[in-house]
Amino acid sequence: MRPTPFLLSLGLALIAAPAAAHSGHGNIGGFVAGLAHPLLGLDHMLAMAAVGLWAAQLGGRALWQVPAAFLGVMALGAGLAMSGLTLPQVEGMILASVLVLGLAVAWAGRLPVSAAVGVAGLFALFHGAAHGQELPAGAGAGFYAAGFLLATTALHAIGLALAAAAPRRFHMASRLIGGLTALGGLALAVS
Repeated sequence: MRPTPFLLSLGLALIAAPAAAHSGHGNIGGFVAGLAHPLLGLDHMLAMAAVGLWAAQLGGRALWQVPAAFLGVMALGAGLAMSGLTLPQVEGMILASVLVLGLAVAWAGRLPVSAAVGVAGLFALFHGAAHGQELPAGAGAGFYAAGFLLATTALHAIGLALAAAAPRRFHMASRLIGGLTALGGLALAVS
């Protein structure tokens, strides 16, 4: 399997060191830090890819509404955290998101789109709060947010792409991936 140009570019962006010779390098570093944050935590990666898989299972408007809701509410959660608001049980809710979203994919949960948007949004609030709490000192908040929103979009797209890559085998494979995601959430919770 050949890597897509987007995934190759994303990988290169993650390993590239920002040049500090010009002004604004805090913004570049903030963008790279934001881009890396969701990709360096297994909990974030599993939950965000599961959002894409679940959206693909639901089909129709859910293909874009569920990931878009996640992104929008995640940005809100990050903004709240960056402004000093502390949400309770952020890590617990992130772990719950891995478990619940994994089970939704494994079960192939056919919720109404509005309910799926609500579930995704609830968990996105806590993922965003975690991102916002970890804003690096000296990083531009907007650049940092742009980085983690781009990485999250890529993880949602990976879930959607898995569905598009093997539509005939998708049903059973996605359910297996969902079950493994849920097990990953349990393993993270007890570690």
